[in-house]
Amino acid sequence: MLKKMIALDAELHTDQEVKLLKQGSLQKNLWEINLYPEFFGTKNFVEFDSMINLRPSQNNRSRGVENLEIRNKIVKIVKNKIIK
Repeated sequence: MLKKMIALDAELHTDQEVKLLKQGSLQKNLWEINLYPEFFGTKNFVEFDSMINLRPSQNNRSRGVENLEIRNKIVKIVKNKIIK
């Protein structure tokens, strides 16, 4: 079952990744994004760019999130958790 959690405010993405893994999250379900409050309400609010997203074993060969279904899930979680 996906937890649909967001970890915020770290100097590096890996800082939050470690915390989530210690809490039982699975690496394959963790995707890193950047949020830009100055672009709140626009498509530029969420940026899919992190070294952690490089996952050839999951057919993700870039720093982005290539799977549109996963991207849409991430945006939905962000909207449900942050944009209220």
